[in-house]
Amino acid sequence: MEKHVQVLGILYIVFGVLGLIGALTVFVVLGIGGLFSPDEDAALLVVVIGGLIAFIILITSIPGIIAGWGLMKHQNWARILTLVLSFLNLFNLPFGTALGIYGIWILFNDEAVRLFTGTPAPPPA
Repeated sequence: MEKHVQVLGILYIVFGVLGLIGALTVFVVLGIGGLFSPDEDAALLVVVIGGLIAFIILITSIPGIIAGWGLMKHQNWARILTLVLSFLNLFNLPFGTALGIYGIWILFNDEAVRLFTGTPAPPPA
């Protein structure tokens, strides 16, 4: 189960970095697009909307990177944060849904809970 937790942490970091790249792309594309508009008001509107969209993408990507890093360090707070993000990702079709299902499946597993809480495994029956 430890390997699954590591993979989940890496996936959350990768998704978060992709979100940061997406935010930067939106900001640059709409910022440059606003420069070529003949109407100053429209240009300002495009730049402001682009900045707002980029900011929202940025703010939603950072918790995934933090959660992934915490998962790789086996921090219990990261397990809880990742569970919250996994439930939210269920609405992010199609890749976020897959990541959310995988995260919920991994982090509700008894072996993973023991890994994060530090409790020993029960003796075999």
